[in-house]
Amino acid sequence: VQLVESGGGLVQPGGSLRLSCAASGFTFSTFDMSWYRLSPGKGRELVATITSAGISINYADSMKGRFTISRDNAKNTVYLQMNSLKPEDTAMYYCNAASTWRNYWGQGTPVTVSS
Repeated sequence: VQLVESGGGLVQPGGSLRLSCAASGFTFSTFDMSWYRLSPGKGRELVATITSAGISINYADSMKGRFTISRDNAKNTVYLQMNSLKPEDTAMYYCNAASTWRNYWGQGTPVTVSS
């Protein structure tokens, strides 16, 4: 099982990034996918979740209107479009795959928002 995040980096406040998480080794289309982030001051936060068929999506309040989660089950990939980035969005962003019996994590991709 692999979850490989990419797309992180350094961006100025107000900028955008698109994170990707490529999955392999399990039946991607049957798993709910989430993005979490971890920062020293806040601990682990749930950013957004999209259900297996993409029907239901939920966001943390602070991300609503700025972040968009999506998935492509044909490509086994989940995305996180992040707009209007703020310094407080600086964190390591992790991809998570969850089903009733399984829970998988990626290694994370760093996002730094700074001028």
